[in-house]
Amino acid sequence: MPRIQPDEVRTIATLARLRLSPEEIERMTHELDAILEYIDTVKNLDTGDTEPMTHAVPFDCPLRDDQPAPSLSVDEALQNAPRRRDSFFEVPRIVPGAGEGS
Repeated sequence: MPRIQPDEVRTIATLARLRLSPEEIERMTHELDAILEYIDTVKNLDTGDTEPMTHAVPFDCPLRDDQPAPSLSVDEALQNAPRRRDSFFEVPRIVPGAGEGS
């Protein structure tokens, strides 16, 4: 019996603001169910003798000493900014300010 039902896919699509056709809902139902089956398979693997890793493949990251260097001036740092105000980047407001609507 599938773990994911079409109604759940519709709910997830609504939350993600996606408009799915009936065919897409059917396909996503099967794909999400397959993902959950795979997760169960992985969860049931015996990993008791496996050494913990930080990466799936060997990762050699040589480190270097920090070397202090002169910083850019404000004008140099902001010369390509589409908009600036004084010494700062100016960006569109995304969070309402005091007294503005939510």
